[in-house]
Amino acid sequence: MSTTHTRTRSALRRAGTLTAVTAAALLAAAGAASAHVTVHPESYAKGATDGVLTFRVPNEEDTASTSKVQVFLPTDHPVLGVLVHPQDGWKPKVTTTRLKTPVKTDDGTITDAVSEITWTGGKIGAGQYEDFDVAFGQLPEDTGQLAFKTLQTYSDGKVVRWIEAPAAGDDEPENPAPLLKLTAGDDDAAPAASKSGSDSGSVSGSKSGSDGASKSAAADSDDSTARGIGTAGLVVGVLGLAAAAFAIVRSRSARS
Repeated sequence: MSTTHTRTRSALRRAGTLTAVTAAALLAAAGAASAHVTVHPESYAKGATDGVLTFRVPNEEDTASTSKVQVFLPTDHPVLGVLVHPQDGWKPKVTTTRLKTPVKTDDGTITDAVSEITWTGGKIGAGQYEDFDVAFGQLPEDTGQLAFKTLQTYSDGKVVRWIEAPAAGDDEPENPAPLLKLTAGDDDAAPAASKSGSDSGSVSGSKSGSDGASKSAAADSDDSTARGIGTAGLVVGVLGLAAAAFAIVRSRSARS
């Protein structure tokens, strides 16, 4: 075998190895970015009424299933009129807390609000996720974001604490809490609740919505589509690197 052929094969092996490593790193980064507990949609208008929040909980363990999910709602900027949608196989427990500062609404003064929702009895297996829907009557108007600290318990006893809120300008923390951005805008543009007719849960100051199923579904669909496009982009980029490496090797071989 000629020296030129030997060098070409060696260069191709190096290019292939580099491409494989790059692909693995990019795909691992994409998986890590979407593996934590999240809330959907990612934003609502301040003071929005009659909406739905969906908490998406993926299972990150290969040898254990998720058996308990606890979501903590802030009480310094309370979410009013919380109702929990029935979830097959899961039993919700809703905890309310007396507010330090009561909230005045058109329907009266609210003194209590939901502070924690715990789901037990179900199972999220390896490579699976579960969506937990929570309807609300009204979001606060006096803050720009809400962090929903979450504890995820596995069947082997492991507890993952999704409780870290990113500081302004900082990178995303290792265990971020689901974060809902509250924007200045028309709350009519926000997705509305559609499952309140069969919801179970509690609390005060609640208003039921009935016409937003398609908007809520569209928000989840857009999120899934965006992630799919992002992954596809990574794959295309990796293939591009491989093609470029091959072209360089062929060019050098031809000149030899």
